[in-house]
Amino acid sequence: MRKPNVTVVGAGLAGAEAAYRLLSRGYPVTLYEMKPQKRTPAHKGDGFAELVCSNSLRSDRIQNAVGLLKEEMRTLGSLIMEAADKTRVPAGGALAVDREGFSAYVTEKLKAFPDLTIVEEERKELPASPAILATGPLTSEPMSEAIERRFGRSLHFYDAAAPIVTYDSLDHEKVFAASRYDRGADYLNCPMTRDEYFAFYHALVAAETAPLHSFETPRVFEGCMPVEVMAKRGELTLAYGPLKPVGLEVNGKRPFAVVQLRRDNADGSLYNIVGFQTNLKFPEQRRVFGMIPGLEHAEYARYGVMHRNTFLESPKLLNFDYSLRDDPLLFFAGQMTGVEGYVESASSGLLAAIAMIEKLEGRKPIDFTSETAIGALGHYVAEYHGGDFQPMNVTFGIMDPLKERVRSKQERGERIASRALLKVRELKETFDL
Repeated sequence: MRKPNVTVVGAGLAGAEAAYRLLSRGYPVTLYEMKPQKRTPAHKGDGFAELVCSNSLRSDRIQNAVGLLKEEMRTLGSLIMEAADKTRVPAGGALAVDREGFSAYVTEKLKAFPDLTIVEEERKELPASPAILATGPLTSEPMSEAIERRFGRSLHFYDAAAPIVTYDSLDHEKVFAASRYDRGADYLNCPMTRDEYFAFYHALVAAETAPLHSFETPRVFEGCMPVEVMAKRGELTLAYGPLKPVGLEVNGKRPFAVVQLRRDNADGSLYNIVGFQTNLKFPEQRRVFGMIPGLEHAEYARYGVMHRNTFLESPKLLNFDYSLRDDPLLFFAGQMTGVEGYVESASSGLLAAIAMIEKLEGRKPIDFTSETAIGALGHYVAEYHGGDFQPMNVTFGIMDPLKERVRSKQERGERIASRALLKVRELKETFDL
């Protein structure tokens, strides 16, 4: 008996992950992707799973919640984690990727399935179930309007991307290669004296930002706050934040502040300015960031940009498996559900597809519970009880605490990770995931 066709709308990280799981389990998929016919201001490439902000998927250590989430996804056969591991570039303890190679890998893997039908057009109405809607935080206006017609006003916040500069344009007499605490030499570092830092700071807070067109006063997500907004919180906010010099020394002395650059592609020709998400006008980015030692003559492969991200009031609408409460075979996935971050988005697509398969085959959705990182995210977006629902990165704080008290933060993380991975492996074996 032929399995039913599932519609997936959006070929970002969540949609690609969901489509891959369905296809690999024998379900035909119709995948709607509006590129290359139409794109948002943040998208540049034509491939699936395009990384529009940073090329970093953050920490790869399981003592960290996002590192644990990655390992859970690897255990469950995640396409996004497979692609990331295949296309990774040096980044110390973080998992960073060659963004073009990453997108190409995901695209090729999906297109290899004969049961995948790709429709290159903008979807303007909600699909009929069974379907997974993963149109992302940059959901187009027609689809946003369709969502609001059914569910009422959606929420929104503003996100920002950091600039990318070319390696050859850097002043290599001033930058040095190192990772914090002698963990390799995967970052390029621009050390600043006290005078250089304060000159840069004052130029930054006075710089002109790009207009936000017809949008309202922005609500900015903390994890992607523009550097100029962060700077206005205080003169030393950056020095204790993304520019902190801890763990980095030059000739045995610690600089007052350090701007780090992370490799953005496999051959090392492009570098991302770490923590420098921005909404400054492009000429202002050249002028102000040119005050950073080593970046005086930097050539920009991409300037920083700011855009509006849309997400649902998920606690009123979704179950822990990301399905609608009033339509259990219509799922949402990705950042529009209120999970924040590349890995979190992909994990929601994976969990939604697993739940879809269970329901289509007449079984109850599998509850990964809040003992696991992947399950805790689903329970967070479905069961948040506060009055101001906001996007959330995965943290140990949304997972079930240990029964015993552990003072050491590292040991506590290791125990939570051990418990979570044991749970995921048990569920994988029990349900043949």
